[in-house]
Amino acid sequence: MKATPLERDIERAICEYAKRQGCYVRKFTSPANRSVPDRIIVAPGGAVGFLEIKREGEKPTKKQAHEIKLLQAIGATATWCDGVKGGRAFVDRLICKEDFWG
Repeated sequence: MKATPLERDIERAICEYAKRQGCYVRKFTSPANRSVPDRIIVAPGGAVGFLEIKREGEKPTKKQAHEIKLLQAIGATATWCDGVKGGRAFVDRLICKEDFWG
């Protein structure tokens, strides 16, 4: 039976992919708010996205989901993924500046 990849391994793979695409990637931490998304990704051209990364089959906590909705409500590109495939798709859409929600 194949083990489910750890969140840190998924995060590392997504970040390496984003960097290979020319993105600027940083860990997002906020000491007063533990619910912020894991990563800030800035694509070539300046599009900025916030990404919460979970293990396969897991979902964000209620507080994390709320934080993502707050970011979206002010027009930020923010979402979550539960695997490398979803994270890569987020990076690709960010680079292409496609409408995420339309």
